[in-house]
Amino acid sequence: MPVVTKNLLIINVLCFMGLIVGERYNLDLNDMLGLHFFMASDFRLYQLFTYMFMHGSLEHIFFNMFAVWMFGRIIEQILGSGRFLFYYIACGLGAGLCQELVQYINYMGMEHTDTARHLGELIHGDFAIYNGMAIDINAWTTVGASGAVYGVLLAFGMLLPEERMFVFPIPFPIKAKYFVIGYAVLELMMARSNDGVAHYAHLGGMLFGFLILLSWKDCGNSGMFQKIKRSFKPKDKNNFNVYSRH
Repeated sequence: MPVVTKNLLIINVLCFMGLIVGERYNLDLNDMLGLHFFMASDFRLYQLFTYMFMHGSLEHIFFNMFAVWMFGRIIEQILGSGRFLFYYIACGLGAGLCQELVQYINYMGMEHTDTARHLGELIHGDFAIYNGMAIDINAWTTVGASGAVYGVLLAFGMLLPEERMFVFPIPFPIKAKYFVIGYAVLELMMARSNDGVAHYAHLGGMLFGFLILLSWKDCGNSGMFQKIKRSFKPKDKNNFNVYSRH
């Protein structure tokens, strides 16, 4: 397994184990290292980096790390370890920035009254009023590698668009480019669902990934995609990759 992919898996798993151990000592690492809204008192600049290594549940980290293992090792072989590491972190940072922007837009649509300020003074929080309810903006915390993972998915679709793959539960193989487009459309449809998932962060990771790959293609690396197509070919064209969707 390529070195960056392997170490990303190890770091994420260690952080999740640290989260579990910390809970036994009343230490919430997700609150400390997760990404808070930048106008909240709990926000720290380093959280834009650390949040992408924290996860909220076993299911959350399993599917993200499965995607890192499945797609990341291929993209690292194509881009090289140094470029892949930059790409992964940049997509994660971009996802965090997009999430912050969306939260700011939501925040500006709330009421910031004396009542909210007094409530914050009483119970030590940062509050705004939305539909008559007090909202603690310190609770707006984002965790997970999903933004970076979606950037990796985009790279897979752009660099290997004709790669065929089975995606459970679809009973027939689809090309990578359609798989990525489908995921992007799904995220757009679910973005306003208020299901607790940072869909805009996912889209932000894909957006920053697209811009990075586009810049590499246009800035002295115009032959990169063609070189990839020549050098990275499946050994057996009849083989398919199998992926599960979450």
